[in-house]
Amino acid sequence: MRNTSRLKALVNAPELLMMPGVHDALSARIAENAGFDAVTAAGFAATGALLGRPDSSQLSATEMADHYARICEAVDIPVFVDADTGFGNVTNVRRTIREFERAGVAGLFIEDQIFPKRCGHTPGKGVVPVEEYLGKLKAALDARRDPDFVIMARTDALGVIGIDEAIARGQMAAELGADMVFVEAPGTPEEMRRVCAEIDAPHFANMVDYGESPLLTAQELQDIGYAAAVWPVASVFTVTKALQAMYATLKRDGTTKAAQGGMVDFAAYTALVGLPELRDQEESYLQFTRDFLTGRQKAAE
Repeated sequence: MRNTSRLKALVNAPELLMMPGVHDALSARIAENAGFDAVTAAGFAATGALLGRPDSSQLSATEMADHYARICEAVDIPVFVDADTGFGNVTNVRRTIREFERAGVAGLFIEDQIFPKRCGHTPGKGVVPVEEYLGKLKAALDARRDPDFVIMARTDALGVIGIDEAIARGQMAAELGADMVFVEAPGTPEEMRRVCAEIDAPHFANMVDYGESPLLTAQELQDIGYAAAVWPVASVFTVTKALQAMYATLKRDGTTKAAQGGMVDFAAYTALVGLPELRDQEESYLQFTRDFLTGRQKAAE
C-alpha cells in the first residue's frame, strides 16, 4: 500500500492517529523504531534544525521539500508535513504540492496566515481574507496527482478573529474537499469540543508543549472527537536541553565522561542507523561478484 493510502486509512480509522514531531531523518528513524505508524515534520522544527532560527517563513519551498525528502528516505512509515502558507499565491501552491509529492510525503497542510507567517502559538498572527485562502486550498486539491495524498486545511483565525470565524473557515474547507481540518490553538477543551462538533470532517489536534492549547492525552483527544494529533516541538525541545547539558559538561570537565549516562553507546547508534545491514549488503555484492567471476572461469575451462 502506498504511504498516502496508509495515512488516509489511519486518519479515517476509529482510533486517534498519534504522530510525533520529527526534525530530521535521525529523529524520524527513532520515532519509527518506537512503534509509531506515522510521523509529522513541521516548519518550527525544520527551521530550528536547519537554520537555528525561529519559525517565520525563512525556509523556501524547495528547501523544505529537500528536507522532507531526506526524512521520507529514512523511514518506511508515512510522513505528514507542514506546507506553511503554500509559499505564495495559487500558482505557488500548485508547485508546492507537486514538489512535496515528489519528495515522498504522504500529506501536508496549508494555512491561512499572511506571509511571512508566525508560529501558531505566538502573538501577532494575521490571516488572509477567506476568499484568498479558499482559492489556495482549491489549487492544492486540484494539483495533487495521487488522489490519496492527504491535504489538510489549517486556519489560524481563532486567535485573530475568533472561534466563529475559525469554525466557518473550517466548514468551508471541508465542503471544498479537504481531507482534514485543523483549527489552530483552541484555548480550552470546550473550544476543542465545539470545533469538532460543528465542522463535519476529520479533525487534527496540535499538542505544542508550553503552547496555547491544553496538553491533553491521546485518549482525551479521541474522546473529544479528534482523528489525529501531533506533538510537533517535543523532539527539538528535548534535543536542545540534552545538548545544552552535554556541552556544559564538556566545557566544565574537558571530557564527556560525566554526560555518557544521557547517551546511547556506539553500538546502539550504529544499529539504529543501519550500519550492520549496510555492511551485509556490501558483502553480498562482493560475494555476488566472486560467484560471477568463478562461474565465468569454470565456463571457460
